[in-house]
Amino acid sequence: MDSATKTEDDGGQPGTSGLRDGARPARGRRRLRVLGGSLAAGCLVLGGVLVLLPEKRPPGPLPGSPARTAVTTGVAVALPELARLIHQHEGHVRESPRDARAWAVLGAAYVERGRRTADAASYLKAERALRTSLEVRPRRNAEALDGMAALANARRDFRAARARGEAARKLAPKRWTTYAQLIDAYTGLGEYKKAQDALGRMLRLRSGSAVLGRAAGVYRDRGRREDAAAALSDAAAGASTPAEEAMWRERAGQLAWERGDPEVALRQFREAVRLDPDQRAAQAGQGRALVALGRTPEALGAYRAALSGQPLPQHALELGELYESVGRPRAARAQYDLLRERVRREGVGGVDGDLVLGRFEADHGDPASAVRRLRAEWRRQPGIEVADALGWALHRAGRDQEALRFAMIATDRARGGAVRSAPYVYHRGMIERGLGRYGPARRHLDEALRINPRFSPLHAPVARAALAEMGAPALTAPPEVRPSADRPDRRPSTDRPDARPSTDPPEPRPSTDPPEARPSANPPDTRLSTDRPDARPSTDRPDTRPSAGRPEA
Repeated sequence: MDSATKTEDDGGQPGTSGLRDGARPARGRRRLRVLGGSLAAGCLVLGGVLVLLPEKRPPGPLPGSPARTAVTTGVAVALPELARLIHQHEGHVRESPRDARAWAVLGAAYVERGRRTADAASYLKAERALRTSLEVRPRRNAEALDGMAALANARRDFRAARARGEAARKLAPKRWTTYAQLIDAYTGLGEYKKAQDALGRMLRLRSGSAVLGRAAGVYRDRGRREDAAAALSDAAAGASTPAEEAMWRERAGQLAWERGDPEVALRQFREAVRLDPDQRAAQAGQGRALVALGRTPEALGAYRAALSGQPLPQHALELGELYESVGRPRAARAQYDLLRERVRREGVGGVDGDLVLGRFEADHGDPASAVRRLRAEWRRQPGIEVADALGWALHRAGRDQEALRFAMIATDRARGGAVRSAPYVYHRGMIERGLGRYGPARRHLDEALRINPRFSPLHAPVARAALAEMGAPALTAPPEVRPSADRPDRRPSTDRPDARPSTDPPEPRPSTDPPEARPSANPPDTRLSTDRPDARPSTDRPDTRPSAGRPEA
């Protein structure tokens, strides 16, 4: 009893009274002292770690958010979500300046904000963020290179976009987003076969709405409108956010507008704005469609709304021409002044505005200045848009013979001009009219009005007046070119894709004959193969446009 009491008083445990000389209690006390020392040391270490950790963590998880996924895949993001993403990553890179991936995502978000709001300052921030990402991780940083390619495309610097995109592809050949940037770069440079190949690689690597939307752009550029419309419909149906669906609906509306269906275009544009009220491109599209439907006051309101949130020079040009068409020259001049100012501001942010400024100068300013700008643009990036604009500027400057060479590039399928564009065909028809080639001029002006009868509030009436002035073609051909009974009429091979070689000498091309030498037995609505809506190029057909065939600027 006494032994047991003594043992408990010494710190032993009950039931240890049989231990000899208190050996186990002593060993237990030593273990407790060791354990206590270990716990104290652990607390000191943990306390030191907690002191070194930042007091404030980023608000919410950085990876995997829908907004982050969208900006890194080139899909539209609602502006409030985009603002939160930017704020989140700005705070994170202040606390973790060595996080190369966060810098790359921040740069991509700035690019998207610049694109959605026409804020050139965002492009400067994007460039700094992306360059920082590359400085932190100079090797194997495909994400930052992708962002640099997207930035260059947004600035219309397609050579830089191609260089960055190809560098990213070399690092990560299976990164599908790289091919989306390369498609835009190759298209801007007139390298349509490469754009088609990039699309093929992207389709093999990825599926989904983002890929379908990109594919629709390539289909449209190759004249495959039905395929483009189907791809955009599927992209809208598979969109993961309202802003993404609005993006694809806006493009579907643009496609409907280009084919001369303003009612369908207006429905698509309105749905896009309902889904994303900040979809300013869709608001400008509403303006175009409403003008075509004769609802000018509503169209003016739509254009003003678009410019209030995205003051793009192109939108100012369209609104100015609308004012001019309704006899309001002072309001038109105000928009043209805004256009010049916006081009200047965008230039500070690295945006190439020579294309839109050249288009403006050709029709409303100094055509000679437009020719100089667009020649330089053609040397930098010889795409179809630039070819059309340069050809029109040359026409306005009174140089129709040279102008026709560029107009043919913009409209001949063999030269890459597979886009069925009413303005492009109209420009070619007016150039041919200036050269006295009235047969081709009638055909192309008629075709422009068939594609879209109300393609421009200023130029569509000019096309109709030019057709009326030239009159209908003669009912019979002149005697010297009338087909004989033993020799059927043979049109130039460029006008018929199914024409077979003949042993007979070919008929002279319209480009070298006076207008009266062209057979007039053909009906006036006969169209070139490049203008046929059902002409669909094969996806595996090699590009037949040699690079050396471009006219020298």
